[in-house]
Amino acid sequence: MARSDFQLYHDEFYGGFIETVQQNIDAFNAASRGGFMLTTDFHEGLYQKEAFFDVISGLVTRRDSDSDSTVSDLSLTSDEFVGVKLDRRIGPVLQTLDAWRKIDQDPRRMSFVIGQQAARAIPQEILNRGLAACEAKIDSVAALENDYSGTGTLTTAALVDGLAKFGDATDQIVCWVMHSKVYYDLVKSQISDAIYRVGGGSGTSIVQGQPATLNRPVIITDSSSLISYTDVSSGDPNYSTLGLARGGIMAKFSQPTDAVLDMVTGRQNLSYRFQSEYSYTLALRGCEWDVTN
Repeated sequence: MARSDFQLYHDEFYGGFIETVQQNIDAFNAASRGGFMLTTDFHEGLYQKEAFFDVISGLVTRRDSDSDSTVSDLSLTSDEFVGVKLDRRIGPVLQTLDAWRKIDQDPRRMSFVIGQQAARAIPQEILNRGLAACEAKIDSVAALENDYSGTGTLTTAALVDGLAKFGDATDQIVCWVMHSKVYYDLVKSQISDAIYRVGGGSGTSIVQGQPATLNRPVIITDSSSLISYTDVSSGDPNYSTLGLARGGIMAKFSQPTDAVLDMVTGRQNLSYRFQSEYSYTLALRGCEWDVTN
């Protein structure tokens, strides 16, 4: 078999991959109204940095027209947002040529199937890592966290309290990300409320099968990144619900994807081995990766 024949198998991989991953990217960006962005931006190095100028505190102040005293100079300082590049591998996956012939399938289908599966697994891994990073960061900033664990379930009031953490910048929150258990707890709590509000907006919303989420879409994902255990032995988890601003979590494919399919000899059966690798850069709005540590 000529080496050039393998290019057909690469095309099969990319065909299955691109066809499926495009749907996932659209779901990330459009469904979250830009709260979780998944894009492509190739760059060198381990980090992606963006410099910005800090807001000068007290830039505008009262001036005493009757005074001739000196005043202190203010300083213009800068800082930077820093995202970190994460390296990932697909496979290796080994399959005998004979196995495909036994089921009367073209061996090129192996590449297409792996491409489709990778196109689903990659966004899922990115989603989990992005949510884990965001959840960990918010946990370290008390002013951005609303603890409703004492109520047992998420309620409309808890969503309002969460938005209140953003004060007059509440309009910047464009979507919610929550576990399915939390989502259906919210639905049930609003059904109970609707019983006492005959003909109200909540009643209409529940009849349509959609909870009232304060005019923000909900991304439902049973990601382990939204679950924490105060006592693992008890089996009672705590759930986190995130309210994301536009660009709150940003993941960018930052290196070209390389894929290799080779025939493996020296075994009882001829086999094909597939392996691929890629990288993406993860960043959180207003945050910087701790490069030093």
